[in-house]
Amino acid sequence: MKQSIVTLDLEGVLVPEIWIAVAEKTGIKELRRTTREEPDYDKLMQGRLKILDAHGLKLSDIQQVIGTLAPLAGAREFLDELRATTQVLILSDTFEQFAKPLMQQLNWPTLLCHRLIVENDRITGYQIRIADQKKKAVAALKAMNYHVVSAGDSFNDTAMLGEANAGFLFHAPDNIKQQFPQFPAVDEFNELLALIKNALG
Repeated sequence: MKQSIVTLDLEGVLVPEIWIAVAEKTGIKELRRTTREEPDYDKLMQGRLKILDAHGLKLSDIQQVIGTLAPLAGAREFLDELRATTQVLILSDTFEQFAKPLMQQLNWPTLLCHRLIVENDRITGYQIRIADQKKKAVAALKAMNYHVVSAGDSFNDTAMLGEANAGFLFHAPDNIKQQFPQFPAVDEFNELLALIKNALG
């Protein structure tokens, strides 16, 4: 087997979309918009911050919703089996302040993500680790002579999938599948596991 590493998106792949869960809990339908619909991440986040301010939603309100979430059915077992085979790195555009309870439920996989700027429980901004971090992380891993296999579901994953030695769409909506037909698309964890293991060689 080649010296390999797998990079996975988090939301929509292993856990529910956090912002959609917040939208459902609060009834604020505008928060349902995610990277599945909006390719421009900065535009998406700036819009979210304005919505939070307009409705007086604080970090603790969002964390309370996150505390009710569980990984997608089968995600923990999929990740456990994959991690027994190869190294796995979660590359996500979520935030450290959101992810901890979900990482605990997934048995603490390694996560690289961003950080919110918070003042008195109010989210005032966010710090991107580095622009286009998913693609750059994969490129850096390849420069270290890793064979990289990646999976994701949204616009912000496609550069990562394209940079990887093999890339797959998982739980992706039809608009993503249609725009990126070069990436095989599956919807079940056993199918994704088979694709990844085959790509690992």
